[in-house]
Amino acid sequence: MSGDCIFCEIVRGELPSVNIYEDDKVVAFLDIYPINPGHTLVVPKRHAEQLDQLTDEEAAALINAVKKLAPRIVKAVKAHGYNVVANNGKAAGQIIFHVHFHIVPRFEGDNCKFDCSRSKPSMEELREIGEQIRRHIEEQS
Repeated sequence: MSGDCIFCEIVRGELPSVNIYEDDKVVAFLDIYPINPGHTLVVPKRHAEQLDQLTDEEAAALINAVKKLAPRIVKAVKAHGYNVVANNGKAAGQIIFHVHFHIVPRFEGDNCKFDCSRSKPSMEELREIGEQIRRHIEEQS
């Protein structure tokens, strides 16, 4: 665990948090600046800045915790749905550089939006991008 990471300090119990779940690999706690009631952060206990820096076992434990917790959080706060968000890197909006998933309960009419502008590329542009990605996947396999 990194000494100067706020999430590592929470995992170690050095900072106060409202923990809702813990196992040997993961801790989940309520966000202190929630988008909606029940907004939860799910973090691996071992410090890693981004998702791809986790072992397969750690990544599986993290997503399994999200899968387990999300519907229970929704039920507990009487939400109508939820978003699962993981920002990886500054350009993606990551502020705390310890990999984590946000579980954000959603309510009809809550006006929460993810405001990235979107374009409509042609099918040819999509095919070209798809081919570039497939080449990189094959190179890494």
